[in-house]
Amino acid sequence: MAARDRDPRKVARVDGYLPIEDYAAIGDGRTLALVGRDGAIDWMCLPELEAPSMFAALLDPAEGGQFTIAPAVPFTATRRYLEGTNVLETTFHTEQGSVQVLDALTFTATQASWRELVRRVSATAGRVPMRWRFRPRFGFGARAASLEHHGPALIARDGQLQVGLRPWGCGEVEIEHGACGGSFELGAGEVALLAMFAVDGRPLPLPERSAVERRLQETISVWRSWVSHHHYDGPWRQAVERSLLAIRLLADGRSGAITAAGTSSLPETLDGKRNYDYRFCWIRDLCFTLDALLAIGMEELVQASVAWLLEATIHTHPRIDPVYTLGGEVVRSQDELGLSGYRHTPPVHVGNDAGSQLQLGGFGDFIETLAVYVDHGHVLDVATGQRLADIGDLLAHLWRNEDSGLWELSESAHYGSSKLGCWTAFDRLLGLVERGQVPARNARRWQQEREAVEGFIERRLYSERKRSYLFKAGGEQLDCTMLLAGRRGFGTAERRLGTIDSIRRELHAEGPLFYRYSGMQDEENAFLACSFWMIEALAIEGRADEAAAMMDTAVGLANDVGLCSEELEPRSRAMRGNFPQALTHLALISAADAISRHGTQTVRRPARSAPVQVAGSAA
Repeated sequence: MAARDRDPRKVARVDGYLPIEDYAAIGDGRTLALVGRDGAIDWMCLPELEAPSMFAALLDPAEGGQFTIAPAVPFTATRRYLEGTNVLETTFHTEQGSVQVLDALTFTATQASWRELVRRVSATAGRVPMRWRFRPRFGFGARAASLEHHGPALIARDGQLQVGLRPWGCGEVEIEHGACGGSFELGAGEVALLAMFAVDGRPLPLPERSAVERRLQETISVWRSWVSHHHYDGPWRQAVERSLLAIRLLADGRSGAITAAGTSSLPETLDGKRNYDYRFCWIRDLCFTLDALLAIGMEELVQASVAWLLEATIHTHPRIDPVYTLGGEVVRSQDELGLSGYRHTPPVHVGNDAGSQLQLGGFGDFIETLAVYVDHGHVLDVATGQRLADIGDLLAHLWRNEDSGLWELSESAHYGSSKLGCWTAFDRLLGLVERGQVPARNARRWQQEREAVEGFIERRLYSERKRSYLFKAGGEQLDCTMLLAGRRGFGTAERRLGTIDSIRRELHAEGPLFYRYSGMQDEENAFLACSFWMIEALAIEGRADEAAAMMDTAVGLANDVGLCSEELEPRSRAMRGNFPQALTHLALISAADAISRHGTQTVRRPARSAPVQVAGSAA
C-alpha cells in the first residue's frame, strides 16, 4: 500500500497542534486513543468512546490534557503498526541513539473489566535520555486532576472514574499542578514501561509488570488472529487489512455497534463551522460497513453488529432514525464545549442533532443490509421479518416527502440519494418475500411503490442535458452518492455510465479526489469516500482498468500508517474532518472487492427482484 511520509522526519507543532495525518489510533473495543508522531497521546475518552475525554489536547493544547513520552533531545521519528495489529511502534532517532515505543490498549481474548493503556519503551542503539509527562484533564478539559501517590502508583479520580498510573524504570516521579512526570535514560537493550489503568464505579486494579507485559503480547496475537479471518486476496490486501483494523477500532466489543469516527469536532475546513461529534453509530455508515464486511468474510463482527442494529432500532420501530448511541438510544441533542477547537477552529461539540432529521435513505440502507445478510446464507427470524414488513409499510407512506438526504442538510428536498434508498428498500423487501424471509402481506403495494419511486427518479432526478442522475429534484446539481446506483442495481448501464462521466467532469478536485456535490468546491474539501465510490462504480460498469489505476492512487491518500480521515485538502493533501473515519475505510474495502469481483468477469448487474405473484388482495 502506498502511503505518505515513511521516512524519518522532525515533528513540528503549530501553536501546540499536530497535523491530523501525524496521528495514529490505538484501541481495545471500548475506547480509542490518538498517538501523535511525537509520542503525545492527545485524545482519549474514558471509560468508553462516547464518554467525556481525559486527554483532549487535540482540541485544546492548553486545557485538553495530554500524555507524552519522547526523547529529551532533538529527534526524528518513524512509525508503523506491528503487522496485522493495532499496536503502534514509534522509533525515535537521535544523535545519541534510538528508542522504540510500543503503544497499545490491551485487547485480550478474555477482555478485562478495566481499560489498560501500555507504553513500552526499549532502546535499540546508544543511550537516549527520555522524558514523560502525564497530565489528565477530565470532562473535556473542564477539571484538572488531583494526583496522589499510592505505593508505586499514582491515582487520579473524577466522580466514579478512577485512573491509576504505574511507571517501571521511568525515573523518579514528580507531581506538580495536576500533572506528573519524570526523566530517565535507556541504553541499548534496556526496557521501561508506563501503564495506565482506568475503571468506572469499580475497584481499581494495579497489576504487576509481568501481567501487563503478558497482556501486551496477547493483544498482538488477538489482533492478528482477528484480521486473518477475511478472504480478500487482491492487490490492495495491505490497505484492506488496515481498513478492517481501523473499523475494528471503532467497533464496540460488547455490542457490535460501530461508530462513524473516533473523534469529535475536527473541522472540515479550518475557517468553517462544520465541526461535528462522530462518536456515535449512524445507521447509514453501519449498514455500509456490514455490506463491506460480509463481502470479504468477516462474519463474527457482522453477527454482533446485525444483532445490535436490530436491538437499537426496535426502540424507534418502524421508524429508522439516522444516529444512535452505542447503547441504542437516539441522539437528538448537541451542545458546545469551551475548548478552543482544532487549530483554533471552534465550535467543539458533544452530541449530534442529526438524529432529529428525516433521512429516507436510511430505510433502504437498513433493509439492504439484511437482504445482503440473507444473500450470504443466513436466515432471519420471524419477528425480524415482521419488522421489515412494518418498515416497508411506513415507507410506502413516507417516501414522497422531502427529507434531509444522506448529507444531513438543513434544506429539505427530494434528494436523489434518498429516493434511491427508498427504491432499494422496496426492491429488497420483494426479494426477501421471494425467499420466504418477509411476509407477503403487502407485497403488491411494495411492488407498486417500487415502480413509483423508479418513475420519480427517472423523470425528476435525471438530466438529459447532463446525461446524469441528479443531486435533488428541481435543479441540475450533481451528487457523488448517485454513483451508488450500480451497487444498488438501479437504472440502465447507459445512465449510470453517464452519471460517472458527468461527476468526473464537474465534481473532480485533483487526482482521485472528488467533492461531495455541486457547490462544495467553495465550502469544504474533497470527501474521501467519494473517491472509492467512483472506483467501485467504474468496476461495476466494466471499466476495471480505470478503476484499478485510480485505486492505486487513492490508497496512497492514507497517512503513513494507513489511516484515512473524512476529507482531504486537494492541493496540500492535509487531512480534515474526524479521524479515523469508518465511511472512508469501508468504501475502500468495497472498492477493492468490486474490482476483484468485476475485473476479470463479465459485469454482473445486481439482481432486481421480479414481480411477486400474490394471490388475492394484499393482507
